[in-house]
Amino acid sequence: MIDLVPGMRVVVRYLIPSGQATDALGMLLSADERTLTVDGKHGVVTIDRTAIVAAKQVPPAPVRRAPRQQP
Repeated sequence: MIDLVPGMRVVVRYLIPSGQATDALGMLLSADERTLTVDGKHGVVTIDRTAIVAAKQVPPAPVRRAPRQQP
């Protein structure tokens, strides 16, 4: 796994208790030898490193375009 530094935008694929994989996409709040904490669209999630399948830095979220004006 790459060096993940708090403040970078990341995607982390990890296993949940049912054995299925899920993703956390958002800002990395903290990283230590046991856990990663990601602030994503569905809230803050703390992930045990033993459950991580893959992780990487991703580019900033695209800027939302303004809605079109009706003529």
